[in-house]
Amino acid sequence: MAILKQVAGIDVAQKELVVSLGRMDHELTLEIFDYKVFTNNQKGFKELTRWAEKQVKNDVKIRYVMEATGVYHESLAYYLTGNGSEASIVLPNKISNFFRTLDVNTITDKTASEAIARFGLERKLEVWQKPKKIFRDLKQLTRERDQLIADRTVLKNQLHAEKAEAFPNQSSISRVNKRIKLIDQQDLEIKAEIAAIVKQDPELVTKINTITTIPGVGKLTAVIVLAETNGFELIKNKRQLVSYSGLDVKLKDSGTSVKGRPRISKKGNRHLRKAMYMPALSAMKHNEQHKVLFVRLVSKHSVKMKAAVAVQRKILEL
Repeated sequence: MAILKQVAGIDVAQKELVVSLGRMDHELTLEIFDYKVFTNNQKGFKELTRWAEKQVKNDVKIRYVMEATGVYHESLAYYLTGNGSEASIVLPNKISNFFRTLDVNTITDKTASEAIARFGLERKLEVWQKPKKIFRDLKQLTRERDQLIADRTVLKNQLHAEKAEAFPNQSSISRVNKRIKLIDQQDLEIKAEIAAIVKQDPELVTKINTITTIPGVGKLTAVIVLAETNGFELIKNKRQLVSYSGLDVKLKDSGTSVKGRPRISKKGNRHLRKAMYMPALSAMKHNEQHKVLFVRLVSKHSVKMKAAVAVQRKILEL
């Protein structure tokens, strides 16, 4: 029987790649026919592609399908596209929703890779394109800054605790202040680098100016959103953007006996979610439309966090 599609479903972890090979024939019959584990590094990538190409029929190009798992999938995706292979990256919530439709009682790395392979065989997936260099550079800088801000918050809390002691250690206080001052300087350097990169691209400047017309959204937030979405090239519609950020609502409802409270999935890009936090706070205070939305949801559910997330989602959609 002639083969219609061939897929390598890859469950990506920090240190390993769990791979299942699947194929579909012209009668649309699916078969998972092989499985192997590789290290998540350049050596493992070479072994994976050599193994996969030996196992499949050469007259049909194999598609490598994986979840977007933080940053651990990125090196493999770059390697595959650099070698002329086709890769598709799928949002984790799509795979988890698909997994629930399968008759699988035990979730393991192997069954996860099999589910990803089946998903790739059953669905028409887009081929992943490498992000443009400008967005890759901006993403690296904004993520570096995000880590700096987190480090500074820890240091400021440490400084506050040190000063509150009965007998503060002045040497410790001095060293913490120096580290905070260094982070402040590096923060300014990163902002200057971001501004210089943006200035080089008139089209990007226009996009940022448009996005910052949204109440509560500043230039840095606009840069983060554009960097994390490759200038929105990864996104087709509002629903997909919300899903990509992990701000989509996850319901747990089984018959009449098991009902969970709605929660956001948190299975998408945490940098996008985090970027929406401060704009939402600002919009809830200073923008009438968002203020009304927040008050209405709080009065309905009495949960301020749930209302705040709704505002974050609304701003991201805008």
